Amino acid sequence: MNQRSLTIITVVIVLLIAAGAGGWYYLHPSKQLQSASQSPVIGKATLGATAPEFVVATTSGLFDLQKTDKPVFLEIFATWCPHCQRETAVIDKLYAKYRSQMDFVGVSGSDTAMDGTSAASQNDVLAWIAKFDVKYPVAYDPLTAVADLYLQGGFPTIAVIDKSKTIVYLNSGEIGYDELAGAIAKALQ
Repeated sequence: MNQRSLTIITVVIVLLIAAGAGGWYYLHPSKQLQSASQSPVIGKATLGATAPEFVVATTSGLFDLQKTDKPVFLEIFATWCPHCQRETAVIDKLYAKYRSQMDFVGVSGSDTAMDGTSAASQNDVLAWIAKFDVKYPVAYDPLTAVADLYLQGGFPTIAVIDKSKTIVYLNSGEIGYDELAGAIAKALQ
């Protein structure tokens, strides 16, 4: 067998292995990534409506929407989401300015961890808090129940709820400080 034949056979074998691996992955995708893509696109919450009730255990204690007498700034995030990771700096700045006037809470909304392949966990959320120096209270929601109520097509989703429990702001994606401060001002009226 000459060198050219050996090279052709090697290339064919490598292509068959790659095709086999690709076919296996197509038929057996990562369970975590598959379930992450199955997050609700639009939750039940709507702008101008009464905010759906929820209770979560945060890094600052138990948060119960119905028991707070302050407006609420709610973030639904995914630890793997780069938009959520960058948004932490904006929310930290808002928290520093408005935390005496309103409650802040971030709630995990994905069952996929920060690495994008493993399952989310309390430790994953704590690692996200440490890595991005998150100052506001955060909750791990293993059932993504709050995301099922509030998610608006993507991460992060931000809801601002006034004292009467009406949603005065609801949006998703990276949102700038000025827009969010305006939503907070509306809730504080």
